[in-house]
Amino acid sequence: MVHNAVNMAKTILVVDDKAGVRTLIRDYLTEEGFRVVVAENGRTALFVARQEKPDLILLDILMPEVGGYEFLRAYRKERNTPIILVTAKVEESDKVLGLELGADDYITKPFGMREMVARIRAVLRRGGQELPAGEVLRAADVVLDRASRSVQAAGGPVKLTPSEFDLLAALMEAPGRVLSRAALLELLQGPTGEGVERTVDVHVRNLRTKLEQDPSHPRYIETVFGVGYRFRVE
Repeated sequence: MVHNAVNMAKTILVVDDKAGVRTLIRDYLTEEGFRVVVAENGRTALFVARQEKPDLILLDILMPEVGGYEFLRAYRKERNTPIILVTAKVEESDKVLGLELGADDYITKPFGMREMVARIRAVLRRGGQELPAGEVLRAADVVLDRASRSVQAAGGPVKLTPSEFDLLAALMEAPGRVLSRAALLELLQGPTGEGVERTVDVHVRNLRTKLEQDPSHPRYIETVFGVGYRFRVE
């Protein structure tokens, strides 16, 4: 089997309380060329993640002891590893809560294995792009370096998740140009996305919290009502 270069040697942490699900996903991802580690709940997952430093975490929400949301709250204080939520819940509010806590994407049960791998590869591809060292975007007092995937605002470093970074980069590429929610959603999820445009709103809200001195009166990312967002030109 010829594997896609983006997933060679990448470590995936699969967190699910059902042993059969963990085994099924582990075996499939291993066949696809990933290295897979597993955990049965959020508490074990915190230990495994700290030891293994995975490239991506596939995280079930409903688990005993420490669930997915609790894991997210704790782990996001430590690292910005890409996280895809796996949920049987279909309520939009549940997905939004996960995104607000720092998840990059979500996939709803039941799902096909090929769809899962496509979503994993899409997130890893965004987080692992190698770009020339000179690929630096500057707008207002925000500096985004694509090579190191680092951001500074007002002279200080800003820690962003992969999804937040890519949204900001898209907006900074053309300050003043409006990007629709649909376009930004496709940037984040690709053609296999589940298509909830509120996903974009949550990531933008998270971005504002990290970038803006007063998120309720944003200086950088401007809402164009009924359309989408743009990076404000001073």
